[in-house]
Amino acid sequence: MAVLAGKVAVITGGSTGIGFATARAFLDAGAQVFITGRRKEALDTAVAELGSGVTGVVCDVSAPTELDALYRAVSEQAGGIDVLVANAGIGVSAPLGEATEEAIDSMLATNVKGTIFTFQRALPHLNPGASVILTGSTAATRPDPGLEIYGSTKAAVRSLARGWARGARERGFRVNVVSPGGTRTPGLLELVPADVLEQAEADVPLGRLADPAEIAAVTTFLASDAASYVNGAEFFADGGYAQV
Repeated sequence: MAVLAGKVAVITGGSTGIGFATARAFLDAGAQVFITGRRKEALDTAVAELGSGVTGVVCDVSAPTELDALYRAVSEQAGGIDVLVANAGIGVSAPLGEATEEAIDSMLATNVKGTIFTFQRALPHLNPGASVILTGSTAATRPDPGLEIYGSTKAAVRSLARGWARGARERGFRVNVVSPGGTRTPGLLELVPADVLEQAEADVPLGRLADPAEIAAVTTFLASDAASYVNGAEFFADGGYAQV
């Protein structure tokens, strides 16, 4: 069903994982999609695989000038933005007592600063009734060992959404969060050892990790007019991991 027909969507971190799956779901739902990534080669590969209807823009969300270039490109090619998915994020395992300044800075720069500027720089381009969706994480409420700092950056994302959602009346947009649990993305498979993944699956009430398409389905709902009265909410797509 083309629930996003005629809508223009921007997805940061759209070249792989959940962002890529979201781009595919949005295209299937009829949207015109712009995706970003920091690595041109990976971005070009994603665009080729996704096919028509998608445009790739190289962009590091921690750099406001690159976000400005992104939104200029969107404005010139498609006009205003109906759906903004601030998905770009970095996860680094930083066990207690071993966290480095580099690891902390990288997560804060992308997950917190990047989310702030992704939204802030988009404001002049958001169409009335726009849906803004931030990617959170169950690590914000149930951080596994080594993911405490990552979880704190995602807790910041949840707090930002609460505050920004209060501007809906004046600005004409709505802001929500999708918080995935363990999801089989390249990033997770690189970050977490196989034995830890097996234990993670065992800890999920559904007994498995998510497929990225399952997270994308929740994001697609929040992007659509079916969620027109949903604002300031956090939707957990975690198989029950952080719920029971």
